[in-house]
Amino acid sequence: MVKIYGYSRVSTSSQNLEEQVAQLVDAGVNPQNIYSEKFTGTTTHRPIFDLLLNTISNGDTLVITKLDRFARNTREALNSIEPLLEQNISIKVLNLGTIENTPMGKMIVRTLLSVAEMERDMIVERTQAGKEYSKKHNLNYREGRPRRRIGPHEQAIYEYYKNHSIKETIAAFNTSKATLFRIIHQIQIENLSTSER
Repeated sequence: MVKIYGYSRVSTSSQNLEEQVAQLVDAGVNPQNIYSEKFTGTTTHRPIFDLLLNTISNGDTLVITKLDRFARNTREALNSIEPLLEQNISIKVLNLGTIENTPMGKMIVRTLLSVAEMERDMIVERTQAGKEYSKKHNLNYREGRPRRRIGPHEQAIYEYYKNHSIKETIAAFNTSKATLFRIIHQIQIENLSTSER
């Protein structure tokens, strides 16, 4: 028997799912068939959504309020849509329309792919523009991850290390060898820079 399922998601625990659930019910989804969860868009692991994917079957319909309930961006949403279409599951996006494994549905998917490509290009463009601005207006700009600041804790580790072995320092401060080496290297570089001024 063909069934209609709904999926609702909010990004933070403080947000409310009720509005989405109400929209899904208005669209004809039985409340018992609505799967809801509170999960940030930054994670790809969504246990309730995974449960829904294991429940829904060939010929069923999945209803969501907006495309962004699927994922953080259009490309990730498509990664969820395409396997469903292969199972002949219709996806009804309330603010967009129905996506099916038909010529019209495939056209919508192609359009979404174009949007995903545009989103990616815009992100790259904004990133490059930000780098160029920083290079022109920030004399201390350097690409890559910003260097961590040496605070009192890091300074204490370094001072201790000067009179103790690496093993003793790691044990005393419950830190890793990589962190210790980073602190040593950074302080030595900063001390060298200061002495050369």
